[in-house]
Amino acid sequence: LVVTTLGTSSDEQKIDALIGETYKKFMLHYNFPPFSTGEVKFLRSPGRREIGHGALAERALAPVLPTEEEFPYTIRIVSEILESNGSSSMATVCGGSLSLMAAGVPVKAAVAGVAMGLIKEGDEIRVLSDILGDEDHLGDMDFKVAGTEQGVTAVQMDIKIAGVTRAIMQEALEQARSARLHILGVMNRTLARPHSELSMHAPRIITLHIKPDRIRDLIGPGGKVIRGITEETGAKIDVEDDGTVYVASADGDSMQRAIDKIRGVTAEAEVGKVYRGTVRKIVDFGAFVEIFPGTDGLVHISQLAHERVRKVSDVLKEGDVIDVKVLEVDRSGKIRLSRKETLKKPSPGDQEARP
Repeated sequence: LVVTTLGTSSDEQKIDALIGETYKKFMLHYNFPPFSTGEVKFLRSPGRREIGHGALAERALAPVLPTEEEFPYTIRIVSEILESNGSSSMATVCGGSLSLMAAGVPVKAAVAGVAMGLIKEGDEIRVLSDILGDEDHLGDMDFKVAGTEQGVTAVQMDIKIAGVTRAIMQEALEQARSARLHILGVMNRTLARPHSELSMHAPRIITLHIKPDRIRDLIGPGGKVIRGITEETGAKIDVEDDGTVYVASADGDSMQRAIDKIRGVTAEAEVGKVYRGTVRKIVDFGAFVEIFPGTDGLVHISQLAHERVRKVSDVLKEGDVIDVKVLEVDRSGKIRLSRKETLKKPSPGDQEARP
């Protein structure tokens, strides 16, 4: 039983090693409970077998995975061995490949694996394909080969004799290729390509890019802004140091609301563009209008209307929502706005009729 789970970048495995901290976006965990071989034992932490077989299967599947740019999900595969009388690690490779495709992961190709065995009596040699438990226990070699139709992605060998010749290796690899292609044919009859759509339960991830110097605005003091967006929309937000922002949610509406808020917080005013803003403060010489959350500009009294305005309060009051056009953004980031530029110019007849 092989299950694929998709998560966000915050679900990556953190590895604290001597060379420093690293993160893994792809993990494969292999569980071999005692009941799979008809035994009764305590269920303890992963042993040498679980770690080794999991590492082999993970190495076999890793080359066909999409890049982070193509598929920005953290992928975790868990293989539960329910019954074993052969190579459960190669079964994990086959099941893992099918599980990835069923989950909608755009893998480059299907991967299958097979365990080859060897029986040597004197000068007589027999290479066995897809060995059983007894053939593994009593035989002289356990040679696991995993790969796609195009080539090998992982190998692992246990050997009990002094060595094998080049001819034996060639025969074993050729038999393994034939067996692998046969298994891939059976797999392809069940699921030939990845599903085009992700599961309805998987989070959708959208990637945004903001300027690195706007990261502090998105996070806010003590994480106040980003935490507020997360609590309000229910979306999960991860921010990278280069300005890449991952927004994840299983609900499309929640994701869109989170995206709109992120863009509102990190947007920058463009000269010549018209924005809808809210009047936040009125002063003698004009009005300050907020065009993005936390970003406002000044509409000078001369830019309020085409006609002469004596008092700002005659035209605007705090809380009014108006359209403004960006005239200038100076080096210090101050924004000069105009309401007049968004209003229709009065015709000459209107000017003459005005008392």
